[in-house]
Amino acid sequence: MIDLRKLTTALAFPLVLSGCVTGAEYSGKEAGFTAVSNKTAIVTAKETVWIQSQSQARSASAQVKSLLARNKSLDVETAVQIALLNNKGLQAVYADLGDSAADAWQSTMFINPTASIGTTGMGTPELEAFKTIEGMIATNILALATRNRDIAIADTRFRQAQLIAAVRTLQVAANTRRAWIGAVAGWENVGQLQRAQAAADAASELAEKLGETGAMTKGAQAREHVFVAELAGETAKARLSARLAKEELTRLMGLWGMDLDYQIPNSLPPLPRSVAKRDTIEAEALRNRIDLQVAKLELEVTAKSYGLTEATRYVTDLEILTGFETEREIEDDEKKTRTTAQVELQFSIPIFDTGKARMRKAEVAYMRAANQLAEKAVNVRSEARSAYEAYRSNYDIARHYRNNVVPLRTKVEEESLLTYNGMISNTFELLTDTRDKINSILLSVNAKRDFWLAEANLAPAIYGGGATNASAETEVAAASESSGGGGH
Repeated sequence: MIDLRKLTTALAFPLVLSGCVTGAEYSGKEAGFTAVSNKTAIVTAKETVWIQSQSQARSASAQVKSLLARNKSLDVETAVQIALLNNKGLQAVYADLGDSAADAWQSTMFINPTASIGTTGMGTPELEAFKTIEGMIATNILALATRNRDIAIADTRFRQAQLIAAVRTLQVAANTRRAWIGAVAGWENVGQLQRAQAAADAASELAEKLGETGAMTKGAQAREHVFVAELAGETAKARLSARLAKEELTRLMGLWGMDLDYQIPNSLPPLPRSVAKRDTIEAEALRNRIDLQVAKLELEVTAKSYGLTEATRYVTDLEILTGFETEREIEDDEKKTRTTAQVELQFSIPIFDTGKARMRKAEVAYMRAANQLAEKAVNVRSEARSAYEAYRSNYDIARHYRNNVVPLRTKVEEESLLTYNGMISNTFELLTDTRDKINSILLSVNAKRDFWLAEANLAPAIYGGGATNASAETEVAAASESSGGGGH
């Protein structure tokens, strides 16, 4: 008979060689997502969801529709919240987090043993009396010996996946904020150009009447008419830019169909009275940048992998085979059965491959990760300084246009109108001053846009998520179909 106690011992052998790790922290449907949600909420003050069922999808969709219906003109904070709820690319990133959790869960499981069973003497009458049954169970000893290190590496990768998901969440929030600023600034430019168009039309009409009386030459009239035509072209171009900028915002919010009928303000908020002081922005960035934490974990997992390679340098495949052999024979017309246990050790002999190449590869990988981390730290400090410098400088530039350039241009135009009414200056001077004022107003709008973009880039410089394919720095060439406050 088979000795069941021996067979049970062979099957339970892996459990004796390693501690018990359940993997419960990786097995939940939202494993790791709470950490992502909490980390991003500190920066964005917004809710994030990981949609994994139809009921969750319906709930998120209803929340998005409620936000759209509640706001006649979509403000930037609402736009960011909609994007975090409705951006499908972000959901794909959360699926990657789930994939990493499953890998970590898998690492906690023992490798299934391989069982084999065989017999001899079957079907051969002369050997039937000496039938032998053999059974073996093969267990990978090396996998058991390195199991704890494998689990540690998988756990580090899982924590890294959480940080990557957090970075991508912050990136979507930052991109949405920049897209909203670009779209609103575009429509504000359009509004200014349309007001300029009305003034240019009046000047063109005046030039035509003066031409009829002989007070203005044909060439002078043509200059006024071409200015109107060029302004119309610039307005159309600005309107196109504004529509495309709004479309970029729509993509980031994941809207389509009936949800496209939303409006945004016609102008950006006014400049704040003062700017925030960030004297320790470098230290804040080094302490809080999530992508820097990802690089640190990469170095950590590389170091663990290096240790694992070192531990398995000489022996790459080690298996223990445990089993039994049952022999049956007939002696003096009496059947006798004898069962004996068997133990075998199977391993590779490192004659040709001593593991030096694998050790060198692991060593180089560690040096690469270390240098990448050092480079990242230098870049983080520089990006933080650049972001704050852009924030302060753009504020000063925008305030200069608001407080000095535009008021002076307005004063010049007013004085030209007074002297024109008093017949001191001529029509040409008045029209020239009007054009110059239009250009100054457009420059002021763009300067204000640049400040708000710089302000939106501060948080990514401190916490991460600043990398973007969006044209945040692209010139928004003026735009708006209406100068009213109804939105677009």
